[in-house]
Amino acid sequence: MKNIFLAIIGILLLLLIFMNPFFIVYQTQQVVLTQLGKPVKTIYEPGLYTKIPFLQETHYFDKRLLDYDAAPAEILTKDKKNLLVDNYARWRIKDPLKLLITVKDETGAQARLDDIIYSELRIELGRHTLHEVLSEARGEIMNTVTQRTNEKFDDYGIEVKDVRIKRADLPQENAKAIYGRMQAERDRIARQYRSEGQEEAMKIRAETDREKVILLAEAYREEQKIKGEGDALAIKIYADALQSDPEFYAFIRSLEAYKKSLKDKTTIILSPESEFLKYLKSTK
Repeated sequence: MKNIFLAIIGILLLLLIFMNPFFIVYQTQQVVLTQLGKPVKTIYEPGLYTKIPFLQETHYFDKRLLDYDAAPAEILTKDKKNLLVDNYARWRIKDPLKLLITVKDETGAQARLDDIIYSELRIELGRHTLHEVLSEARGEIMNTVTQRTNEKFDDYGIEVKDVRIKRADLPQENAKAIYGRMQAERDRIARQYRSEGQEEAMKIRAETDREKVILLAEAYREEQKIKGEGDALAIKIYADALQSDPEFYAFIRSLEAYKKSLKDKTTIILSPESEFLKYLKSTK
């Protein structure tokens, strides 16, 4: 009898272990309890709970702020520019029961996020130019997208906290064309600068040459002026000397003439009565 009792207890313990009527809800979790597929209870508080084995099933959902990172996709702006937009969002599950009924789980929620956020981004970016998207107006654009996305997800039990553009690039073929135009524009500006520089250099050279001619002319004029003043002064000195002692002046001038004319190995034939030999004659 005792063995039968122990066997019954053992069987009950095994059934208890395998059927597992207990489940734990952690601080970061929330649970929807369903019975035969129909929701019967939503649990938000952490703790140890029980369920009816085989009849009831637990569906766990995260309470924390979740990340959504979309794959880059092309979006057309108002000025017909294609942008390769890489966006992300921060969201959380505020009503797990609505989420379970509409999209089943977090994977389904991510799929809906991908559809709706891309749709709202496409609509809003299509109302703005490329310059506005890449400027300070992008913050306002993202706030509008976040608000509209959040309104659409209210029926899904999802709260979208923030939608942001992580990166916005031009497609490869557009980028090459734009870079080509940018390079051509820079080459044009460089040629313009070189042309303006050469023109300015020619002006500077012409101005320098003009100043050079003026300086040389003024220097020559000053030279001739000084030379003329010197010649006039020399003539005056000679005239004063001649007036004070004409004979001595004639003697000095004759000596200078002798010095220049009577050099080594120089032969001069003159008449003894020549005035040139006046001061070489002996006087007694």
